[in-house]
Amino acid sequence: MGMLQMQVQVYHNAKVCGQWRINEHELGATCFHIVTEGSCSLEVPGQLSCQLNSGDLLIFPRELPHSMGALETSAEPQLHLNYQEASALSGTGMLCGKVSFSHPAAQQILAALPPVLIIRREHSGDWLEQLLSLIITASYQQHCASTVVLDRLSELLFIYALQQHFSCQKQFSERSFMALYNHPRLVKALAAMHANPQRNWSLAELAVTANQSRTTFSNSFRSVSGWTVMQYLSWWRMQLAWGLLLQGQTVANVCDQVGYQSQAAFSRVFNKHFKLNAGEVRRERQKFRQQPLAKSVWLPESGK
Repeated sequence: MGMLQMQVQVYHNAKVCGQWRINEHELGATCFHIVTEGSCSLEVPGQLSCQLNSGDLLIFPRELPHSMGALETSAEPQLHLNYQEASALSGTGMLCGKVSFSHPAAQQILAALPPVLIIRREHSGDWLEQLLSLIITASYQQHCASTVVLDRLSELLFIYALQQHFSCQKQFSERSFMALYNHPRLVKALAAMHANPQRNWSLAELAVTANQSRTTFSNSFRSVSGWTVMQYLSWWRMQLAWGLLLQGQTVANVCDQVGYQSQAAFSRVFNKHFKLNAGEVRRERQKFRQQPLAKSVWLPESGK
């Protein structure tokens, strides 16, 4: 997750009272909502309608039209109050944030998530309970550092949520590279590639790390992910290369670190993946750090 260079910005953190309703913020963006106090209704047209309770976390990998509102009708107007002002009032505490990534690998992570992800408080581990407690404490503190604290806590919230979702996935609805991380043997090959991306890996060597024959390894890798082994290795190297270039490292240095003997060969593969020149990414790294996602990113054609 650290490679994705994620940033979270909390755009709403208040207690909403009266006859309230909150609609979508920015369609297509990655966002989340957590109920910090009370309960509310959730409506996602064509997807679901349910109740969210205190501690429930809602994630939209790519925001869909949706609304949240009061469970009971009220004659009082909608109010958004800070927690101290509203401590004696009935209502719903709601923290909402948007998530952006400056690394294009985030596209693959988000694509492996369902359109709407709900993590219930009672089905989560201690991580949600502990983070919720810290978020509530920070919400009641009115000083300039609270905003920064809430953003960082929300980053942890998002990371733990994704970790729980993927670790609990026994089976993915479609072939996905994320399914490799839950495979007891194939994950060993991933660990080897990740630890030594500069190594001139052969299919036979990687099969040994997974304790499989070359044929079984190759077939199972593609069956689970839709990618060939070498497609994944190439993809992983390019994700590392992107991050290294954003750090300001030279193209020549990056080549060595991701297993390319030839700068020309590296540049061809990099351009195929990102539709950008490696030198351009390095020169204009500040611009690319600020862009949520690269617009054109190569992906293996799963299932072909």
